[in-house]
Amino acid sequence: MATPSEEMKKQITWRRFEDGENEWDDWGDKIFLEDTSYKCPTYINRTPPCQGGCPSGHDIRGWLAIVREQEKPSEGMEWEQYAFERAVEANPFPSMMGRVCPAPCQDGCNRNEVEDFVGINAVEQYIGDTAIEKGFKFTPGADTGKKVAVIGGGPAGMAAAFQLRKMGHAVTVFEKDPELGGMMRYGIPNYRIPRDKLQAEIQRIVDMGVEIRAGVKVGSDVPVADIEKEHDAVLWALGCQNGRDLPVDGWVGTPNCVSGVAFLKAFNEGRMKVTADKVVCIGGGDTSIDVISVARRLGTNSTAGNPEDVVLDTSMNQDDALAEGAAPADATLTSLFTKDKMFAAQHEIHDALHEGCEILDGVMPLEVIVGDDGRATGLKVCDCTMDGMTPIPTEGTERTLEADLIVSAIGQSADMEGLEEMANDKNLMDADKFYQVPGREGHFVAGDIIRPHLLTTAIGQASIACESIDAYLTKKELAKRPKVDVHHFDLLDKLKEAHLEPEAFDSSEGDMRGTSDAKYAVHNYEDRSHQEVIPANDLFLGHFSFTPRLLRSEDVPTADEVLHHFKERMNSLNQEQAQEEAKRCMSCGMCFECDNCIVFCPQDAVFRVKKAESTTGRYVDTDYNKCIGCHVCTDVCPTGYIQMGLGE
Repeated sequence: MATPSEEMKKQITWRRFEDGENEWDDWGDKIFLEDTSYKCPTYINRTPPCQGGCPSGHDIRGWLAIVREQEKPSEGMEWEQYAFERAVEANPFPSMMGRVCPAPCQDGCNRNEVEDFVGINAVEQYIGDTAIEKGFKFTPGADTGKKVAVIGGGPAGMAAAFQLRKMGHAVTVFEKDPELGGMMRYGIPNYRIPRDKLQAEIQRIVDMGVEIRAGVKVGSDVPVADIEKEHDAVLWALGCQNGRDLPVDGWVGTPNCVSGVAFLKAFNEGRMKVTADKVVCIGGGDTSIDVISVARRLGTNSTAGNPEDVVLDTSMNQDDALAEGAAPADATLTSLFTKDKMFAAQHEIHDALHEGCEILDGVMPLEVIVGDDGRATGLKVCDCTMDGMTPIPTEGTERTLEADLIVSAIGQSADMEGLEEMANDKNLMDADKFYQVPGREGHFVAGDIIRPHLLTTAIGQASIACESIDAYLTKKELAKRPKVDVHHFDLLDKLKEAHLEPEAFDSSEGDMRGTSDAKYAVHNYEDRSHQEVIPANDLFLGHFSFTPRLLRSEDVPTADEVLHHFKERMNSLNQEQAQEEAKRCMSCGMCFECDNCIVFCPQDAVFRVKKAESTTGRYVDTDYNKCIGCHVCTDVCPTGYIQMGLGE
């Protein structure tokens, strides 16, 4: 009976071998018949592409396995806390990153080859929100007597404070702004990052015993020499909270031409209650989307005066009454790239359009039109095509967009005032591969001050920098970083956690060449996760049925509802949904206990490890006295955990 065509669209099936593929590809392989091969199953741990693509190096596969309750916590610990503790090994902000990270992990997810990626961000948000709700805390390490100064209280600085306190080092964070959070607080609107949850995740780090000196700018308020005298090491996590000028005529010196960073900071500090009647923003990334979305929410009030005043004067605070009388504002974004190639997340672009913003894609700015009073009245633009990162103007398409406020959201720059001797020719800071500052012993660096990038990139750099700081403080030699530099699953650590660690080896007893019965070693297991990321073609995709992704619901206002709509847009999954979504993870490169190898082994050579001796990565084993090397177990292993080896 033929399968209906509509059913074929829904139920995707895969075969490892096509009809007629009954010959080995290579003539040399023909000399080995399956039943006389020396090869037997070896269990190979490799890094999944989600983790390999995550700049903070999350053990994503690990905490998804915990959420779906396949990997069990220690006795007496609830799975929510265990998932939280696994997630924050890399990133202490799961609630924040689950909301705003652009998720390169999801782009690389092997599940894309079946139907759709796993909703990693959605599950991470659930983990983070649940941890706040249940009051999970961090535990500092034993005191080492060493003190580290962290300059900057943004994502890199606070992530570093967390990692350093886990190591037992005392930490003082110097932050020039009155509150911690950096770009998470001052650069992202509250309807994307709820301030109560941001504060909870920051406070959890502070509660580890981190000293905070807010409102202090190192280099002007405090000399660098004093920092060096009082601390054993210094981590520079300054961030980049200045915007970049638009490189067109008429921009410099025009008062109502401002940066996206300054615009959003005025809003996030609560100083800006209304904005201009016509806002034009140049960009294409998430910051530019935030600018136009904020403009639509604030609206405009003709009695507010010049719109740029509150942006440029950090002491100015608009009256709340202005918001009460606000009318909708026009907000337009111009992007060099077409919408499908813009750097902003696609759902952010969709939401902005739904809220009544206008996005002119494939458009380049040419000139700021300045009126007789010295203020900008419009932005001259034209259509363009892109040659790599270079826009090519289309002749005859020039026109002027009316504007009362023009915002440049084309990138960020650093404030190195008072620290000029540490700045490179890009007014940023140099770093070596260990995130040390070249030529300055005891100084380390992480985050946007190296190169502006993602929040999760800053968090990942902070983690590596802290390992370098710890090695410096404890006088250890810096080890070579692994090719796949992430937070790896360690089978020995898991065995110790489960009280299944190998026995001590006594060289005076037994066969020193080792046997499969010896208890002093972990047998037929190889950890290649430091060198290899497992691709989709090493999985048996036919095991996975078509399972649509569970989407988080969103409260996105329409163009008529957006004025003063500051409620969070992204809703969290509930527990059942989070667990169901976690079950879609294919556990690439690690056994997820499906029993395929046991069921299909024709020799009954593959068997389950005894329940009392089983844990993650040690669910099955092979009796090599029965194995004939037929490689069926490899063919049917969905996760690519089994490879034919031993002897190669």
